[in-house]
Amino acid sequence: MPESRSERPTILAVWLVIAGVIGWWAAFSLTMERLHLLAEPDATAACDFSLLVQCTANLESAQGSVFGFPNPILGLTGWAAPVVVGLAILAGARFARWFWWCFWAGTVFAFGFVLWLIGQSVFALGTLCPWCMVTWAVTIPTFYAVTVQTLRVSGVRWAHRLAVWVPLAAIVTYVVIAVIAQLNLNWLAQL
Repeated sequence: MPESRSERPTILAVWLVIAGVIGWWAAFSLTMERLHLLAEPDATAACDFSLLVQCTANLESAQGSVFGFPNPILGLTGWAAPVVVGLAILAGARFARWFWWCFWAGTVFAFGFVLWLIGQSVFALGTLCPWCMVTWAVTIPTFYAVTVQTLRVSGVRWAHRLAVWVPLAAIVTYVVIAVIAQLNLNWLAQL
């Protein structure tokens, strides 16, 4: 059953548009960096600031093309969905429960993939890619927010109370990632 007009998730819709645009821009920037590196193999990416904070190592690694093409292409296509869903909600669209479950499945994939990429960056590559971190920063709260909305439209009575915890859940996740990165990479000493 779709949500009623009074239950339309306007804040979520605005977030989806903002996060989608930010995520798309990060993916676009990484795609352009990858194309630059392909055209000029001896070049370095503009987002290479140090041995620790850089894009080149991530983009040129096996982890940077997990599905046989550069990962940022997933972002170029994937970040369009939140923008479209957010704009549709703002335009008055109401989505069925099955739609929210499908949309949530996409955010689960994105969240899981981001967690895997974080692990690869911190433990395997030993670098923090600035544009990747932008993607992480918007994927994490998007996952939590869409999860709450999916539970809400699925009739979970207490789900509406979870919405206020989305920012805290995202912040806690950021802190856990930062602590893990600090313990493994000692990034604060390298700033």
